[in-house]
Amino acid sequence: MMKFKIPHTLVLMMYMMIAALVLTWIIPAGEFERTVNDIGQNVVAPGTYSVLAEQPLLSPLTLFTVIPQALGDAQGVIFFVLLIGGVMGILRATGMLDAVIGLLLAKFADKTGWLILGGMLTFGIFSALIGVAEEYLIFVAMLVALCRALKLDGITAMGILIVGYGIGYGLSLFNPFTLLIAQSIAEVPPASGLWYRLLLWPVLFAIGFHHVYRYAKKVAADPSASLLADITPKTTYETTEYPALSGRHKVILLGFVGVLGLLVWGIKVHGWYLVELSALFLGFGLFAAIVSKMGASDAANKFIEGAAELTATALLIGFARSIAMIMEQGQVLDTVIYYLAMPVEAFGAHFGAVSMLVIQSILNLFIPSGSGQAFVTMPIMVPIADTAGIGRQIAVLAFQMGDGLMNMIVPTNPVLMGILGLAGVPYERWFKFIAPLMIKLIIACAIAMLIAVTIGYQ
Repeated sequence: MMKFKIPHTLVLMMYMMIAALVLTWIIPAGEFERTVNDIGQNVVAPGTYSVLAEQPLLSPLTLFTVIPQALGDAQGVIFFVLLIGGVMGILRATGMLDAVIGLLLAKFADKTGWLILGGMLTFGIFSALIGVAEEYLIFVAMLVALCRALKLDGITAMGILIVGYGIGYGLSLFNPFTLLIAQSIAEVPPASGLWYRLLLWPVLFAIGFHHVYRYAKKVAADPSASLLADITPKTTYETTEYPALSGRHKVILLGFVGVLGLLVWGIKVHGWYLVELSALFLGFGLFAAIVSKMGASDAANKFIEGAAELTATALLIGFARSIAMIMEQGQVLDTVIYYLAMPVEAFGAHFGAVSMLVIQSILNLFIPSGSGQAFVTMPIMVPIADTAGIGRQIAVLAFQMGDGLMNMIVPTNPVLMGILGLAGVPYERWFKFIAPLMIKLIIACAIAMLIAVTIGYQ
């Protein structure tokens, strides 16, 4: 029997682009009217869907023209990834990373369970509170290096990071980029319904932790069980001897902690995003080079080497964006949303709520931006929820779970593709690891939705 094999990520992207193009030929083009609400948000007007008089006919050549367009559209994330790669090249050359890893190894050599638990909790809490995601790119290299040194692998490292932040997003407590936007559109009090999310958080986190920890134990006991066993890492982080943490290393590490503090403050107080964060890390890279007394030419070479390692990742981010862009150009994205939303009213409150979760999960493939998905889907889902007897808070919860959790698996999510690229983990290997967990999480979320309807969650 022939065994199914997931193709290379770039090939998978091309298949999805072709599928999106074919959809534009067979699905009627349509659109919702957009309006600006009382607080200046550009949202979909419910009940305004109409089929367009003319169907835009995209040429097969669109498959080629959309790629440079998508690369341009995703340039913020792409250049952020390349710059982070350059800065990490400088940091590796300073020896600070190896020194810190050596220190952590001495502490967690026989406590991998605590390392996984602590890492997942940290990433999950920051995502749940302030919506951190792209900012975690700076931790990828160190996390991968630490896990490899502990005889684990890059999948374990990415499980700690991605599963941690995915669950944090999926059950956000105060995330301003998803939860607060969705609640404002649904016209429910900001951050309301916190008690139920707090009850669900440890349940989903426990499911995620068990999945990652069980895999890590299997790899530690038998390295050949790793999903990456046959892949030679492009960048080798581990070493047999780790340098002591010198005075210069401590200054660089202190600077790194200061950068993290500035990052949190800038995001929370001034709304910093990729441009400001890129500038912040570039400044830190220069600071690290100066403190370590690295020559200007050496620093430049290490920066270029680090950025060059992520060229494939940058391309994948652009390809991921091209899938939704094809559907937007063919003007069928609103049609997909319209028809996906129709079954909610027909299924009754309980199964309608579960179908909301499924719909939001599917739509995350086409609209990986959390805030973008909120602006497009919540104005449609809220009146449907009212008609079907589903509380508006439940509609918000369905959006949160569908958007946040699916960010861990959809290949159209540029942040996911950037993180996997930095870690040297092919998407097809990551899919094998994460797919069983997603099934467990979706089942748990469906049960949570049924309970929410039963208890009248508000």
